[in-house]
Amino acid sequence: MSIKFKDIVVVGFALFAMFFGAGNLIFPPFLGVISGSKWFISFIAFLFADGGLALLGVIAATGTQGDMMAFFGRAGKKLGVVIASLTILCIGPFVAIPRTAATTYEIGIVPNFGQSLSPIVFAIIFFVIVLVLTIKPSKVVDIIGAFLTPVLLICLAVLIVKGIVSPLGAPLDRTLVDNVFISGINDGYQTLDGMAGAVFAGIVIASVKQKGYTEKQALVKATILAGIVAVVGLALVYGGLSYLGATVSPQFDNTVERTTLVISITQAILGGPGKVILGLVVGLACLTTAIGLTSSCGNYFSDLTEGKLKYEVIVVVVCIFSAIVSNFGVDKIIKIAAPLLYMMYPAVVTLILLGLIHTKIQNKNVYVLAVWVALILGIAHELSSIKVFAGLAGLTEALNKLPGSAVGFYWIIPVVIAAIIGKFIGAKKEA
Repeated sequence: MSIKFKDIVVVGFALFAMFFGAGNLIFPPFLGVISGSKWFISFIAFLFADGGLALLGVIAATGTQGDMMAFFGRAGKKLGVVIASLTILCIGPFVAIPRTAATTYEIGIVPNFGQSLSPIVFAIIFFVIVLVLTIKPSKVVDIIGAFLTPVLLICLAVLIVKGIVSPLGAPLDRTLVDNVFISGINDGYQTLDGMAGAVFAGIVIASVKQKGYTEKQALVKATILAGIVAVVGLALVYGGLSYLGATVSPQFDNTVERTTLVISITQAILGGPGKVILGLVVGLACLTTAIGLTSSCGNYFSDLTEGKLKYEVIVVVVCIFSAIVSNFGVDKIIKIAAPLLYMMYPAVVTLILLGLIHTKIQNKNVYVLAVWVALILGIAHELSSIKVFAGLAGLTEALNKLPGSAVGFYWIIPVVIAAIIGKFIGAKKEA
């Protein structure tokens, strides 16, 4: 079956927009500032840890044709449900979805309208729009890919192209961090797109199927091509934003707040209209991400309960809950809920990495043992910073000495060992 270019572009654009949230907008310029003339190195590192992991998540999820229950269930039915549910809640109504509204209000609304619109009223308006555009799951990808993403890309292109044609300055030949590559990896890791990749894949694959690509080989190929389109889009935007940050490196240092930096760059490049265009960029970036996450949440819990909880009911509850939480503000949302998300990250990435070599795994215990170790280490690593769990500090100190710990992958070596041990335990053949 031949694959239509238009279909791949629409689906790829939608996936790009679901990945590209406000965090993806504010990290690259800051990396440019602290990296100066070495901005390209930090940009490549950021792209690898963000778009690279996200694409791997999409590819790994094609092995189960977007069925999240099957994907996470490889770790064992009960553990899979726990990890999948916590992951969906973390990148959904507990953290990421409310953060989209809070960020839009703080960066897009306040600079243009001040406090004339209360955060409560704005949250209601924002999530009514999300609900209307999410209530019909079959339309989610087409709405985002065909309409919202082109507007988002045009706004970003105006900012980036103008900044390249008329640069605000020359990047300084200095760095404000010891290693710009590690800084790029860390910031890319914090976007959590690697975790979202496996989740968004379900929406993308469902859309690809609805476009007629039902044969497995065509379905997988179309999904991967759409993922590549999304990552290419991310690369172009991240590269441009990183360069813009580098051009103002003589004016700012690493004490500048990321949101302040983005606002300053936009106003310097575009003048008065800059605030309006930035508001559109942030609003569209957050709206498309909220739509993707809300739809994923609805699909997952509807499937988990075998349809007892209707998709429409779930998205309504998610929107109401997220609207309430969004009023806590961006900083408080991150402070309260982010640690739980980081606890889950090692286990989810482990499932993604193993999923890439799924056909080579003959014993399901490889998944079970590796994911359990990743989950335990993730939890222990986060809890060690809490006084009551100070006894875990020794374990964390030992983990931080392992290869990969500098970029957050302290768990890789123990998980690899666990996977190898799992290969020789029992004889449960993977289905």
